[in-house]
Amino acid sequence: MIRRGTMPRTPTTATTIHGAPAAVVHRLIDALNRADLDGLIDCFAPDVRIELPTQPDRGVQGREYLRVYWEAALDGAGEVHAELLHSATDGQTVLTEWCWHGTRADGSSFARAGMTVQGVVGEHIAWQRIYMEPVRGDPETIGAWIVKEMARRRRP
Repeated sequence: MIRRGTMPRTPTTATTIHGAPAAVVHRLIDALNRADLDGLIDCFAPDVRIELPTQPDRGVQGREYLRVYWEAALDGAGEVHAELLHSATDGQTVLTEWCWHGTRADGSSFARAGMTVQGVVGEHIAWQRIYMEPVRGDPETIGAWIVKEMARRRRP
């Protein structure tokens, strides 16, 4: 029985999504967690369109932008880890709920959480909508949230 306002507890690892569109997301997660810039960029079509619906002026198009952005992001981060919390595939569209967390080069922690929606064509992400926001709070609160979320994911 599902109570109002709760979600069912289901396994939520990256292996819960299947099929060709999901394979691209698996590659994306793997490349991000290995800080593999070329592998990350290869997940996207050359003319990929990235939209941030809550910040429309920040949308971009093309791998070139992504390379510049992720090169700076990975260079400034001491450690980055992407956790896929939930996902669903509908045809060529993959919806994903993420937590990106880690430690910056200066030792401070960071965490971002939210959703992305990917349109996949062949073996590449052709478009992506990003709904990611910083997790607010002090580092102990952020760390506690991550630990709590990861523990919740591991429950049967």
